[in-house]
Amino acid sequence: MAKRILVTGGARGIGAGIVRRLVVEGYEVAFTYNSSKGPADALIAEIESETKDATLSARGCDMSERAAVEAFAKELEAEGGYYGFVHNAGKSYDSLAATIDVEAAGAAMQVNFWATVRIVRAMLRSMMRAREGRIVFIGSVTAMRGNPGNAIYAASKAALLGYTKTVAVEIARRNVTVNFISPGYVDTEMLEPYADFREKLEKQIPVRRYATPADIGGVVNFLMSADAGYITGADLPVDGGLTASLGIQR
Repeated sequence: MAKRILVTGGARGIGAGIVRRLVVEGYEVAFTYNSSKGPADALIAEIESETKDATLSARGCDMSERAAVEAFAKELEAEGGYYGFVHNAGKSYDSLAATIDVEAAGAAMQVNFWATVRIVRAMLRSMMRAREGRIVFIGSVTAMRGNPGNAIYAASKAALLGYTKTVAVEIARRNVTVNFISPGYVDTEMLEPYADFREKLEKQIPVRRYATPADIGGVVNFLMSADAGYITGADLPVDGGLTASLGIQR
């Protein structure tokens, strides 16, 4: 029987890249979407046409609504049996610190952090009883690097990184790993508003290109594998060398 993995925010962008790779590798994948039912259905149709015996499904859940997350978490608790969980759903919020709107900041924190905490709680006991599990959080290089205008987004990802390390230590003896991936610039719709700056941004990346969703999907697939069983509590930058460089442009 194929191992089951849940991916939040899997209908497009990085999430779709993760879903595609995991299905190809033979996992049974369920993914969530919020307002992207059309793209979710299209992704399923595309994967099923390309991959024999693909097993995947999509479930609607608005991660910004605590009641919706609670209802979804209770469904997961009743189901049990998941081998892996990838939290990719995210909400951006750009504002200088002096003008932060607390309501908008709270909404970003709910999607990026609190929804994760509740879903992990729903899935963890089943993984611990099975003595097998893989949890991966899609974070951001901003969790460890300052970037003007990103204070709240960065704070939500930094909170998730701290959570990663503590939970990893708590459950390590149960053969459940917890890891954090820090993408840099990824070629998705989220970066489309900055298209005019793409050439300049790519020059700051040592490999001279944006990541693709498939780049992130490949790392997630590795972390789900038996080969990654001794990696837990790690922050893995997938950024083309961006955070390794000094950032001084000559």
